[in-house]
Amino acid sequence: MTPEEPASLFEVDDASRPLADRLRPQTLEDVVGQEHLLARDAPLGRMVAQGRLASSILWGPPGSGKTTIARLLADRTGLQFEPLSATFSGVADLRKIFAAAIKRREVSQGTLLFVDEIHRFNRAQQDSFLPYVEDGTIVLVGATTENPSFELNGALLSRCQVFVLRRLDDAALRTLIDRAEHLAGRGLPLDGGATSALIAMADGDGRYLLNMIEQLLTLPATTEPMDAGGLAEVVLKRAPLYDKTRESHYNLISALHKAMRGSDPDAALYWLARMLEGGEDPLYIARRLVRFANEDVAMADPQAIHQTLAAWDVYERLGSPEGELAIAQAVVYLATAPKSIAVYRGLNAAMRSAKRTGSLMPPAHILNAPTALMKQLGYGKDYRYDPDTPEGFSGQDYFPDGVARQSFYQPNGNGYERTIADRLARWRELRAEHQAPGVDDGAADTDSD
Repeated sequence: MTPEEPASLFEVDDASRPLADRLRPQTLEDVVGQEHLLARDAPLGRMVAQGRLASSILWGPPGSGKTTIARLLADRTGLQFEPLSATFSGVADLRKIFAAAIKRREVSQGTLLFVDEIHRFNRAQQDSFLPYVEDGTIVLVGATTENPSFELNGALLSRCQVFVLRRLDDAALRTLIDRAEHLAGRGLPLDGGATSALIAMADGDGRYLLNMIEQLLTLPATTEPMDAGGLAEVVLKRAPLYDKTRESHYNLISALHKAMRGSDPDAALYWLARMLEGGEDPLYIARRLVRFANEDVAMADPQAIHQTLAAWDVYERLGSPEGELAIAQAVVYLATAPKSIAVYRGLNAAMRSAKRTGSLMPPAHILNAPTALMKQLGYGKDYRYDPDTPEGFSGQDYFPDGVARQSFYQPNGNGYERTIADRLARWRELRAEHQAPGVDDGAADTDSD
């Protein structure tokens, strides 16, 4: 952009309109940060070059340009732009738009129906689009900040292409700052550090950045350049994008789990901080840590479960923010602990075996015999009491009769499981010896459990 070309980028200046609206791009080439979709060799760029748009879902964070792109796509392909907000509209509004689109089609005029926050429409409302999308009466472009695979009907998704918009990177946000300064005819009263802080505060949202710039432009032109501290006094810090009931919630807990599983305490602390900063319930995190201790660490470090339960208890006693340190300590403990899913795999394998074998009785020799009849039936006969054997191990078979011995728990040798693996190997040797013909370890029979 050059100083002589403001009209090619922006609408005619009108100081009564918000800065974000005045700087709204007038061509697709002026949209920043979405080149992966809009370049000539990119998906939407190729559609525009061919003059044929497919119904689409634009999925991306706030302030990434979804509405602007939809409007410019309609302009570039000669379609009538019909905007609609799913928050304030219903089936009656849709019927009016469909009726108008049918009339336009009779005179060879196409319609691009843009539905903002399309995920807020219920299933019946989403289904109402289907016949008009299928017969080409409308080109549907929906915008959503939520994962379409969770929020939109499969039938509607199958008729639309999903395009993922990216949060604006630093370069794109700096371009918006340059355009705002050019429109205002003066620079922002910020030093280099404050400019970087302003970009960080925007968190990839172009609209939010321009709203902050608008606050700064209300300051007198003679204002001395501010540092990051001075900037914080003028504009409010944006709350991180985080919804405890939607996809970001699951994305961040997944990231925390993967970082701990990957033995990266630094990344794990980062994702923990992101969740806490976003307002996540620390007790939810504590519960997930307990699960991780059982599932991903388990017998490789049996202390892990105690550490996580202690962190949960400490948080319940102290609350925020003091109790959050206990959760952070548990996160670091889990991230640096040896890992094993041998118990997890062993239980799953045992569950599959239990389903196959049904209701088989335990072998008679390990059943108690509290009555004379049960003794006559052989309950407890030849049972050997392990603590009384020379090695504290009898080697008897505890599987049901007719079920071959199976190895469900297979320690991987990490951490404490190395000791367990050695112990199991010794027991396998003893079991083979005890089960050999003619072997008698001399242990006394007992009725003890």
